[in-house]
Amino acid sequence: MPTKKPFQILLGGIAILWIVWAVGSIFNANPGRWGIQPREWSNLSGIFTAPLFHAGISHLLGNTISLFLLGGMIAASGTRALFSATLWAWLISGIGIFLLGPSQTNHFGASGIAFGYLGYLLARGIYQKNFINIAVSIIVLLAFSGMFFGLLPFQPGISWQGHVFGLIGGILGARKK
Repeated sequence: MPTKKPFQILLGGIAILWIVWAVGSIFNANPGRWGIQPREWSNLSGIFTAPLFHAGISHLLGNTISLFLLGGMIAASGTRALFSATLWAWLISGIGIFLLGPSQTNHFGASGIAFGYLGYLLARGIYQKNFINIAVSIIVLLAFSGMFFGLLPFQPGISWQGHVFGLIGGILGARKK
């Protein structure tokens, strides 16, 4: 039976996103200042800060729902699984955007992590080859199949690169240790 700790960590992380958004709104902060600007070495720190900042409440709300639902399924497996999925998605999405994102763009928001959670849940069933994780992978694939449209480069202003690299990060994070 899972403990409450990974769920508390997940909810704490989501709360931090909302606090950052609220403080930024109060002080009329530009979230892009903290984003990833591909190959701008003076902004390398954006790899670490970009997921914390959102363009508005609808951007944050969309990410919150995905993080809560997908992250909750990962949290049911424990703190280690949640940390692994989050760390891999965060870093791979950020590094991928920094190295291969289009010049003169700015990427921010936690959707790379949400897509990482998706990739983690899809790949875990394949890597671990147990019935429960395979069943979860199939359910996630069916329930969240609409997210795959976010991997396509057809929506202006949407960092599909962050989504693709986040998905890859989640897949890598799901590898059996």
